[in-house]
Amino acid sequence: MAFSLSSLLHLGTKFGRALLDIPSLLRPTRQPKLIMTLLVKNEAELLAQNLRFHRAMGVDAFIITDNNSTDETPAIIQEFVEKGWIIESIKETDTGYQQKKWVDRMVLLARKHGADWVINADADEFWYAPGSLKHGLDTTSANVLRAEVRNVLPEENRPFTEWTSVVYPVPNPQDYDLSTYSIYGKDMVKVMHRTKGYLKISMGNHKVSMILPRRKNSDITIFHFNVRSRAQFIEKMENGGKELAANPSKRGGRHWRYFYELHQQGLLSAEYDRVVGYSVLDRLRADGFVRTDDRLAHFFSLLQH
Repeated sequence: MAFSLSSLLHLGTKFGRALLDIPSLLRPTRQPKLIMTLLVKNEAELLAQNLRFHRAMGVDAFIITDNNSTDETPAIIQEFVEKGWIIESIKETDTGYQQKKWVDRMVLLARKHGADWVINADADEFWYAPGSLKHGLDTTSANVLRAEVRNVLPEENRPFTEWTSVVYPVPNPQDYDLSTYSIYGKDMVKVMHRTKGYLKISMGNHKVSMILPRRKNSDITIFHFNVRSRAQFIEKMENGGKELAANPSKRGGRHWRYFYELHQQGLLSAEYDRVVGYSVLDRLRADGFVRTDDRLAHFFSLLQH
């Protein structure tokens, strides 16, 4: 793999900084500061709720990169900048999908703002923990905490804050005529991590490289609203596919490329039914692949009072 001189110097700077962090990595952080980074594009449907939810969950501040939004997302960002919740707002005009680069930039900004821990999230992710996302951060010796991702089944006739069904991996998707990239795919985890000792984030924020990595499973569940309606799904895959097509790197984003090719063939709307499994929901529920989980809906109801 070829590296440019600037990228090598950048990595070298981070590695040197991480080495200097080693003494402080050996002890817990008292009263830790938690910052969440968000990379967004046209997320007006979810963004305000996302910020309010995570603030109530213990996040101290937010850093946001907006990549060419054309809806009300910029206005929502400005509202929360004025509230003091968003401490850095970046307007990224690049048309290529440089997720790792943009998230890495936000992680380093979070460190400059005094963050001890950082969560790198998307607007359609709601990180839920019993009590608070900060619970245990002041005593753990880990520097990476894994969180389970659980896709939420869309219920188009109700607000997403009231949805109460989550899905589990289907090992034999062909038996249910599910899409190659349905919401019933393999279990995934994402990570939150310390800012000290940080080296590199992975595509999708599923892994992170750290000096002296000490990883641990957490009790956090990420409720993932990646599919919310047919129209939202089609628009998201069209936009994401265009961005990836403009990206000079051909690595990553396989599902985006898969759906974008179907969109170009006029087949994406039909594929949506196979992504959600609408025609076989009764079977999926009876077989244990669709289950009730009302923890998030209950938390949303409390926020409204």
